[in-house]
Amino acid sequence: MNLTDIDLNELDFQNVAAWPLPVRIFVLALAGLLVAGLGYWFLIKDELLDLDRAARHEQALKEEFRRKAAKAANLDAYKRQLEEMRQSFGAMLRQLPNRTEVAELLVDVSQTGLASGLEFDLFKPQEEVPREFYAELPIRIRVKGKFHQFGNFVSGVASLPRIVTVHDIHIERQQQGKSGKDAPPVNAANEALIMELTAKTYRYLEEDEQRAEGDKK
Repeated sequence: MNLTDIDLNELDFQNVAAWPLPVRIFVLALAGLLVAGLGYWFLIKDELLDLDRAARHEQALKEEFRRKAAKAANLDAYKRQLEEMRQSFGAMLRQLPNRTEVAELLVDVSQTGLASGLEFDLFKPQEEVPREFYAELPIRIRVKGKFHQFGNFVSGVASLPRIVTVHDIHIERQQQGKSGKDAPPVNAANEALIMELTAKTYRYLEEDEQRAEGDKK
């Protein structure tokens, strides 16, 4: 006898023990599956989700531990690098003039131009531009000379013990002559030229100035 030969209408639900063995086995198997499904849904499902979250959290903690372990292993190297950065920063700060040294620096820039053989048409310091712990001091400069003299001037400014940077360089002929194909190159060695530029030097802000600048911000 198999399940296909059984008429479900003949089964007495009041006397399950009298059912044919295949029917009882099938019903028991079906009940077992139903209990297992309900047990998974109400009991095991949430536990599995919690287990999955715990596993992901464990993996994240392992990654964090590996990162921190790597940092701890390189802690001495980081300390040495930090000390080198502090020393380098201190050396750079020492290259920034204070208020009393700015005038001397402006004289040095001017003297560098004169020593290069240039003739100054304009040497005009602009208003300071305050930054976080320093101030920019732009200087508008226009000089006359020859191309190699301009090179000597820029090189001399870069060699000053204080930090001076050069920006917005523009060079043109002092007197416009021939044009087109007959015009000599702009960097001809003996041609009289005019160079305009902005030289920027930087002044270290005193503590009271830094506080005042912080209050403004």
